[in-house]
Amino acid sequence: MSSDFTPSPDRTGPHQEDYRYKKLKFLAPSSSSEFKNALKQGLYGSVEEGFEVTLNDNQKHIPIDSEVKKSIITVSISPTEIEIVENPYKPEKIKLNFRDLPGRRFRYIPITDLGFYEYALQHHSRNELRKVNSMIKAQEEVYLRIGLSREYQPRNDERNGYWLQVNGIYTFPDYIEEIRCYN
Repeated sequence: MSSDFTPSPDRTGPHQEDYRYKKLKFLAPSSSSEFKNALKQGLYGSVEEGFEVTLNDNQKHIPIDSEVKKSIITVSISPTEIEIVENPYKPEKIKLNFRDLPGRRFRYIPITDLGFYEYALQHHSRNELRKVNSMIKAQEEVYLRIGLSREYQPRNDERNGYWLQVNGIYTFPDYIEEIRCYN
């Protein structure tokens, strides 16, 4: 991609990466190795390290009063420590469970990678989610792009903050061609 990027004047909280652009131009698809190298540019050893915060197991948000300097990071996950699961409150939907390399657990994290989400949801509707999970577990490497929501406080909940979401799920050496190929 090519464009003229300028910082968004209304950046808030951890969303310091917000930029505006003019005339976005597609140049060419990246190779698998180029894309992996791009992921590694923002690679951290854990979710805590990436956002520079301390979290508890299964904590899904960073409190609003935390000083967070970025809104998206990349973490490497062992392929055996990730699983697409049914949303316990909305069985027709899915979420992601994972454990980062130091061992911190994250359960029922929303997936905002729309291509991956739709692909996995189609398998879930046919009771074939295990096929997606098996494909992931068969890989050598898995990278997750973990992002933070804008400020949000759920109804009837005292927790106000920036909520974790999975903005991208990338596997190597294989990937799901239906969602990752340029046509």
